Amino acid sequence: MLSAESAALVRATLPAVAGALDEITARFYGAMFRDRPELLDGLFNRANQASGAQRRALAGSIAAFASALLRNPDTRPDTLLSRIAHKHTSVGVTDDQYTIVHKYLFGAIAEVLGDAVTPEVAAAWDEVYWLMAGALIGQEARLCQEAGLRPGRVWRRWTVVERRTETPDVVSFLLRPADGEAAPRARAGQYVSVRVRMPDGVHQLRQYSLSSTPDGELRRITVKRVARRSDVPDDEVSDLLHAQVREGDELTLSAPAGDVVLDDPADATHPVVLVSAGIGCTPMTGMLAHLVATGSPRPVLVLHADRSPADHALRIETRDLVDRLPDARAVFWYERPGPAEPDARQGLMDLGGVRLPDDAAVFLCGPLPFMRAAREQLMRAGVPARRIRYEVFGPDLWQPGTAA
Repeated sequence: MLSAESAALVRATLPAVAGALDEITARFYGAMFRDRPELLDGLFNRANQASGAQRRALAGSIAAFASALLRNPDTRPDTLLSRIAHKHTSVGVTDDQYTIVHKYLFGAIAEVLGDAVTPEVAAAWDEVYWLMAGALIGQEARLCQEAGLRPGRVWRRWTVVERRTETPDVVSFLLRPADGEAAPRARAGQYVSVRVRMPDGVHQLRQYSLSSTPDGELRRITVKRVARRSDVPDDEVSDLLHAQVREGDELTLSAPAGDVVLDDPADATHPVVLVSAGIGCTPMTGMLAHLVATGSPRPVLVLHADRSPADHALRIETRDLVDRLPDARAVFWYERPGPAEPDARQGLMDLGGVRLPDDAAVFLCGPLPFMRAAREQLMRAGVPARRIRYEVFGPDLWQPGTAA
């Protein structure tokens, strides 16, 4: 799909472009938001902009896509873009916004690389960009069609029917459609975007996994309040949800999205291994609830690590769901064990003494350092990389080929 002439130029310039991508994307976002500030209202995450996570994710995705094209110029690597397409669909990205991004991205490339960007080099990278954009536009159109949505019209009002405190910093919200119509189809493991107006009038979005079975008319999200660290600002959305949203209030949610799902036909008969840490338990609890609701006979192994039983959100519910499945077991690790879980193991997750089922579909979610360590342990235990699927909260900084 990439012309031979463009492939040669991209191969020759990829090291220079990849080495400058952080500066390129920083200038790109700065110029775009200067000229188009409305894009910060309900489309881009201010916290991810402040931390640099969004530009690092964009840089990684461009480099990964270009590298995949060079490895096989006759095939467009659409599978690399599935996660991005789902995220774009969940926040309402529209086709015309790719033209806006193109203008500012290529302006930033020209600024940073200067005379190295000849017309021929610019044309070659233009081809890469539109191959990538075209693949995303096609995937996003298909996702909207499957969900019965018009592009960009993904939002719907939901009523909070119950608010429940799970731990001192985690709250669950049970929701139903405010319009009385049927809930949209969702798959176990997916997430929704929540769109809220901040005190300064700007809308901000965050994605939250569905933490209960998606099979009925109610949906649940479980939200951890993200405290300030030295290098990262507070998560203003989780803070607002914790402080202000109560039973009877309404929230604006997107249609469900996400490609890390339990009911993939390729995995339908395989054992399930759910590996998580901290708030990464939320999609796993949704998957467990779906297995219970559908009467699944599949063998299930739940592996979770946390600071303590008191910090482990949805712990009691997880135990109950495991007990209701015919062939399921759970192993928990706590840095500070307590009497609530007398059989739990102490310290960080260590899979050395855990018997893993053969040919399992493995799902992984939690902080990036945890996922890297857990993935390495799983692979040392003989689990093929292709059997391990992961969900990242926020921009995906763990690009294919960099996680091994």
